[in-house]
Amino acid sequence: MKPLLSALNDIPEYRSLLAAIDNGACPAAFSGLSAVHRAHFAAGIRQELNRPVVVVCADEGEAERMARDLAALSGEAVRTLSAREFTFHNAAVVSRQYEHRRLSTLRALAAGECPLLVCTVESILQRTIPKTLLTQAAQVLRMGERHDLGELAGTLAAAGYTRCEQVEGVGQFALRGGILDFFSPAHPKPVRVEFFGDEIDAMGLFDPDTQRRIENLGAAEILPAAEVLPQFTPGGYGGLLEGLDRLISQAKRRKGNETLVQTLEEDRERLAASTAFPAMDRYIALIYPVMATAADYFPEDAVVVLSESPRVAERGKSYLWQLGEDAKALMERGELAGELADFARTFEELTEVLADWPVCYLDAFTSSRYPQRPRTLLNLLTKQLPSYGASLETAVSDLAHYVSDGFRTVVLVSSEQRALNLQALLREQKMTTAVDFQLHELPGYGKAVIAVGGLTAGMEYPVGRFAVLTEGQSLLGKKRRSKPVTNRQKLGSYADLSPGDLVVHEHHGVGRFLEMTKMTVDGVQKDYVKIAYAGADVLYVPATQLDLVSKYIGSGEDAQETRKLSRLGGTDWEKAKTRAKKAVKDLAKGLIQLYAERQRQPGFAFSPDSPWMKEFEDEFEYAETDDQLRCIAEIKQDMEQARPMDRLLCGDVGYGKTEVAFRAIMKCVLDGKQAAILVPTTVLARQHYLTAKQRFAKHPVEIDVVSRFRTQTQMKDTLRRLEQGGIDLLIGTHRLFQKDVKFKDLGLLVIDEEQRFGVQHKEKLKELSKQVDVLTLSATPIPRTLNMALSGIRDMSTLEEPPMDRQPVQTYVLEHDWGVLSDAMRRELERGGQVYYLHNRVETITRTAARIKEMLGEDVAVAVAHGKMSQEELNDVMTRMSDGEVDVLVCTTIIETGIDIANANTLIIEDADHMGLAQLHQIRGRVGRSTRRAYAYLTYRRGKVLTEVASKRLGAIREFAEFGSGFKIAMRDLEIRGAGNVLGPEQSGFLLSVGYDMYLKLLEEAVLEERGEKPERPTECAADLSVAASIPDRYVPSPEQRMDLYRRIAAIRSEADADDVMDELIDRYGDPPRTVNNLISVALLRADAARNGISQIDQKGANLNFYLDQFDLQRVSALCGLEKYRSRLLFSAGERPYLALRLKKGEDALKFGRKLVEDYAKTCLLYTSPSPRDS
Repeated sequence: MKPLLSALNDIPEYRSLLAAIDNGACPAAFSGLSAVHRAHFAAGIRQELNRPVVVVCADEGEAERMARDLAALSGEAVRTLSAREFTFHNAAVVSRQYEHRRLSTLRALAAGECPLLVCTVESILQRTIPKTLLTQAAQVLRMGERHDLGELAGTLAAAGYTRCEQVEGVGQFALRGGILDFFSPAHPKPVRVEFFGDEIDAMGLFDPDTQRRIENLGAAEILPAAEVLPQFTPGGYGGLLEGLDRLISQAKRRKGNETLVQTLEEDRERLAASTAFPAMDRYIALIYPVMATAADYFPEDAVVVLSESPRVAERGKSYLWQLGEDAKALMERGELAGELADFARTFEELTEVLADWPVCYLDAFTSSRYPQRPRTLLNLLTKQLPSYGASLETAVSDLAHYVSDGFRTVVLVSSEQRALNLQALLREQKMTTAVDFQLHELPGYGKAVIAVGGLTAGMEYPVGRFAVLTEGQSLLGKKRRSKPVTNRQKLGSYADLSPGDLVVHEHHGVGRFLEMTKMTVDGVQKDYVKIAYAGADVLYVPATQLDLVSKYIGSGEDAQETRKLSRLGGTDWEKAKTRAKKAVKDLAKGLIQLYAERQRQPGFAFSPDSPWMKEFEDEFEYAETDDQLRCIAEIKQDMEQARPMDRLLCGDVGYGKTEVAFRAIMKCVLDGKQAAILVPTTVLARQHYLTAKQRFAKHPVEIDVVSRFRTQTQMKDTLRRLEQGGIDLLIGTHRLFQKDVKFKDLGLLVIDEEQRFGVQHKEKLKELSKQVDVLTLSATPIPRTLNMALSGIRDMSTLEEPPMDRQPVQTYVLEHDWGVLSDAMRRELERGGQVYYLHNRVETITRTAARIKEMLGEDVAVAVAHGKMSQEELNDVMTRMSDGEVDVLVCTTIIETGIDIANANTLIIEDADHMGLAQLHQIRGRVGRSTRRAYAYLTYRRGKVLTEVASKRLGAIREFAEFGSGFKIAMRDLEIRGAGNVLGPEQSGFLLSVGYDMYLKLLEEAVLEERGEKPERPTECAADLSVAASIPDRYVPSPEQRMDLYRRIAAIRSEADADDVMDELIDRYGDPPRTVNNLISVALLRADAARNGISQIDQKGANLNFYLDQFDLQRVSALCGLEKYRSRLLFSAGERPYLALRLKKGEDALKFGRKLVEDYAKTCLLYTSPSPRDS
């Protein structure tokens, strides 16, 4: 949209502004400009003068819109800079996503890679790391350079990185042998650096989910992972300690400072041990004695633009006032020394700093007070036009008016299809327009051109006789970032086996994993996994057979402590397995009958997508995720077939299920049929109704709602129109089941949150939906593994990737402290938001609510919600909450499956250490639903001695908050709940008795059997050879990762699997030693042998014994008859027939074993006697 900028050249005032910037006649104040014009001018300045431009906005929302318009107009990348939250209270952990974004922008500024910057005034007022120090702290690694690994690890630790086993989030690093992984804020993915000796041999980005490399790099940058780094104090850590000592002695001289002295001494102790802590921000003035803010990073030749300068000034001052209040409160509490209460520049100081650059004040109105006296005053009459949205009629009438007035007019529409529609519409009105999708040049006066693009608003310049009409925000902003599909199964259930976990052994049942040990057998050292069973029994499983062992996964987290162990050699395990098998068989039978019945029902085949449909899809304001596109395609395909659809769509809260459903509804309505959405609660009905109204606003779709909140007359009217076909989409609670609800022609039924309907409702549903297409939505994610096992019985689509532009939630983990929490609540209420306070005990919940009301004052509305209230009361509270009448909602975990309230953006959780990660993750997903920044405070009791389980959990929570890791475990937990939901309660019991993975195996076999296909019963082959086959500690130091690899290697079934594991080993750990290669060969030998009916291979002295499952005389004699096996191969046909191969001294058992299995396989081709599977 570059030509739009050249239109400015016709405006004399704009030329004067450029002249003022060039000739130093700044500050220049230019009034008469609305937001979109300001973006237009800023982009124009950038293009004409070819200098970097910095735009300062009052708040984040405005900055975001400005950045989008600037990007659309200039066609360049625009960076944004927002403020970060200072942490002054003693939190155990603080999430740092915002800080990382700031650091990466500051780095780009320092390196001069930032032509366009949009920042908020707060972000350039607050104190930060000086530019010289940031450049000093950042280090670039290049191919071929020499580095000492120990020193690099030191550099990373000093720059605020945390060392861990496996890198998952920004600010972590890991060191394994000659491989260094780190996740720097400067890169979009973590970096892997491989050393040969001390020279960098290879570098690349890798995917944190699979831990595999995805692209190569020539250089990588280690950027500090925090803004406050104690070692940069003048004089390093020593200098900082001296500074603290001075403060302590000063504080001791003054009376009434006991708590302050205590705070300072505690912090000094932590720093003396050189551990950084979240509340380092208290000492920012000691660490960086010279005041520096982001403004010091602006490029030397930049032009600084203040967008709406009076608001910028006001916002800056109120931010400083807030900081001052915070500091006062901290000093009263004795958590901050008064000498250090200097966290930002004053607005006057900022103005002085900015005076080094040409400054332009672009405002809507002239002002009496400017931050500095302007030397140039300009004014221009402009108009901001509302975007016409989908109403092309408005666009047509506006356009006619501009063309007849001799304006040059550009109309921006969201897609090429829309451009052609509009042109056709104009032709009917006898107006000719050009269509130029990419807008190469401006039209002449009195002419119009239609192009693809979008701005937040339209604009008119009467002086230059120029106008731009826009349909709305550009859809070009929806750039797709696709990510490779990660194989979640692979990481699945293994990666996190730690001692004390329950495991399931295929043949021996449930035991407790104790440790991994080394034992020497036949002169070869091997790894074994030690598992304890009931009584004092212990089983040692060779690491080469780890695929027989899987982690026991039951439902909920307490299952780990309460589950009974099986007895070795007992019958209880076999019994449990048989019972589960029978249950699974019944389930499969029922499901298959149901499915066959539905296949026979005639349904309605919807027609393929029309241009209208395409247009509806283009209006979606976000970028669809790959998952969404896949699900939408699956659903459409189902709808276009003549049998009734029955699809389950699963996805976490906020992953865009509603949009997928709306597209199905649109497809249905376009074919002239009616659609219905069934929801469990009135509140949800209302929410869906409002969302639907908004989403279908530009299309003639009649929407209505039935629920208890409608009056009799309203209901009667609705039902009448429904029966006549006057309503296209009806949304309702189970009121939809009642006799008086009659559809004229129902084509699609969407059921939301199916797990919350009772059995009798579901039966009625089946009646209602015999021949209609049904789409069911569920918020608990359903594991993909279950999906596979049920494939061909229940159609499922899953959404697994979160939408792109969800703002991260600023998370704190801290001891419960009313002072800190009431501050947090007040701050949220001050910005007009709402708070969730999670208190999970019904007995004391009203007392807690009363206490909060007392703290926050009488005019704050506090309400309570918990599971023991009646459905009516709950609905009432939730409705008041979503209408914004409640300020603080004190509730139990009931909000987990609640509704979206975009205005609730602070969440406080009591006793977070009692909750599982899965629950926390789901609850935290309740805030951060809008563009506003959201906060979560996870608290635990003060001074409480934590049990081991709870402290382990708290550790996991901290990691989860800080790096977003541990997420996969959480997902597993949720998935099992999901599996329970799909299979129903009676199946869940069996699932618990044998564990999840085992249950799935049984289910898959049962389904295949019911469908008349023979499941392949793979013969497992156990191999025990005296070959050095193990993963040495020095190659993979972490025992968890070693277990995982043993497990993965044991599961190899083909050469392709082996190559894949091999690639990963080389990528993550470097070249594998010989013993690891042997391991892989053993795995391949086991797989080949099992395929050929050999159930065990062992080595006794010089003999290799191969035990056969079935004995086929012809094959055996053919094998023994081969020349090379003469006099070396014996066959013994006892109870367990086996072949014995005698090895000569120094011969490789592995090589000969694989050869023999290969030859044995060939004999099968010679004698194709009925194979053992059919007999």
